Amino acid sequence: MRGYYYDQDDLRPPVRPAPPAAPPRRRRRRGGGTAVLLFICTLLVLVGGTVLLGAWDATRLEKVEVQFRQEERQPWTDQEDQTPEGEISGETTVERAPTGDGTTLTIVSTGGEEPHSFQEIYQENIDSIVSIRGTSDLGLYFGTGVIMTENGYVITNAHVIEGCSEVEVVLQDERVFPALLVGSDVQTDLAVLKIDAQDLKPAEFGDSAALQVGDTVLAIGNPLGEELRGTMTDGIISAINRDVYVDGYTMVLLQTTAALNSGNSGGALINDRGQVVGITNLKMESYDSTVEGLGFAIPTATVKTVVDELIAHGVVTGRPTIGITVRAVAAYDGSPAGVRVESVQAGSDADGKLEVGDIIVEANGVSIAATDDLMAVKDALQTGDILSLRLWREGTWLERNVALVEQYTLEP
Repeated sequence: MRGYYYDQDDLRPPVRPAPPAAPPRRRRRRGGGTAVLLFICTLLVLVGGTVLLGAWDATRLEKVEVQFRQEERQPWTDQEDQTPEGEISGETTVERAPTGDGTTLTIVSTGGEEPHSFQEIYQENIDSIVSIRGTSDLGLYFGTGVIMTENGYVITNAHVIEGCSEVEVVLQDERVFPALLVGSDVQTDLAVLKIDAQDLKPAEFGDSAALQVGDTVLAIGNPLGEELRGTMTDGIISAINRDVYVDGYTMVLLQTTAALNSGNSGGALINDRGQVVGITNLKMESYDSTVEGLGFAIPTATVKTVVDELIAHGVVTGRPTIGITVRAVAAYDGSPAGVRVESVQAGSDADGKLEVGDIIVEANGVSIAATDDLMAVKDALQTGDILSLRLWREGTWLERNVALVEQYTLEP
């Protein structure tokens, strides 16, 4: 389960262009004795995504801070501390599966069906929940997946298999299958695997758009790895369409009070009719205070769109991108207000044209004062279209033309 941190200090808009310093408690502590044991045990509860076998490395936790979309609440992720020591990173090299067989995810309406008991929901879904084992250079990692079809399509989180070279799927009856990667999408944190199996029990997927705040939901997954697999927790939908900023992307998620922990990533969030309405992927955490009952799941409205694209093409197409990350800055020490370039992705058309520290003040003739201003101009264009940028670099005004590229071409 990926965690992301909530820091009250970060809710204040930055005064200086530089990102805020990382809190000292973000670094792993070393030493011996009871304090270390307690520290490691605490992090094992909070650790995001999957757990490293053997060492149970607490640094698997992704130290990523929430970013609210409201302009007055836009702290910038500390880029230098975004990949903790020991965390899986880099290209996922799992062997690829063929794509384009016409399979799509089916969403089923409840049709006025009466709510099921918790016991019924568990029995209806438990055989559709699988364990995911990912192997990387750092060791063995665990997560959860949901069976989509009888012939072996399985949905999980992209971060569960990130950086892995091999992946296995473990069914509830203990059968183990090597998995091929159909496709993975970092922006929505979704991945589709394919195993060579027949007559599996697929989950029934419901319409997340029908959910309301207060609806009962249950989560089934493998908290803390396979030893506790098949664990079910209950809660309610506590918010819908919650914008959460993680790893440079804004995800639109369901918020729930159902307990989610390490290993739940890629598991099922289920409505009271026994239908999967979300794929669990995040929980909120805090450096300085207790945070409870704040878990998140990817709604099936998003899951269907992305999964259908991955099965058809192996990637999600139609997402033009500039290839940069930016943050809004105020005028300071002679520099203008605008959006400051924080990073430039290799392989993008911006690479070699824009530099970290550039302040963009205009795009295609539109004044840029906030991140949303630049995104609005970009979102009106298509791949291959040109952004004409006016920017400030170390006391000099420059003009740069940057072509938009497909986002998937820049992903590892």
